[in-house]
Amino acid sequence: MHAIRIHTAGGLDALRLEDVPVPEPAAGQVLVRVEAAGVNFIDIYQRTGFYQIPLPFTLGQEGAGTVERLGEGVTGLRAGDRVAWASVMGAYAQYAIVPAARLVPVPEGVSTRQAAAAILQGMTAHYLSGSTFSLKPGDTCLVHAAAGGVGGLLVQIAKRLGARVIATVGSEAKVAIA
Repeated sequence: MHAIRIHTAGGLDALRLEDVPVPEPAAGQVLVRVEAAGVNFIDIYQRTGFYQIPLPFTLGQEGAGTVERLGEGVTGLRAGDRVAWASVMGAYAQYAIVPAARLVPVPEGVSTRQAAAAILQGMTAHYLSGSTFSLKPGDTCLVHAAAGGVGGLLVQIAKRLGARVIATVGSEAKVAIA
């Protein structure tokens, strides 16, 4: 399989497209055929060495795809299920090993590209509106960068919960998006 790997910290020249063996899922793990990977600033931080992780490694902590094989003891999933995940390395490859407990089903009507792009931002917006402060009808919340990924999702969640939203954006063009 192909994977984007890093052997030394650096700029874009540190990215290496390599042929590596398809991994086998161990107990509690799932082999996922990656159809889309999220691209995040943390990928840059890891590539450049700003966030140091053991080398070599395969980039990408957010992805979506189709279950290929299950490791021993995995229940509730089957080959062919569409899934997404965040905070697990290895999404910049044709296949990734993901702990079964980190996988979420991708609902009908949501593409794998949408799922890969929104899983981390969606989790962030969810905890901001539920765990950090439990929004309820009549609350007012201020959302900075409301035209961005997390901000746009947070605006939608807050409104759905019945909160009044005050939004900030960085330009006139972003007003309509927010």
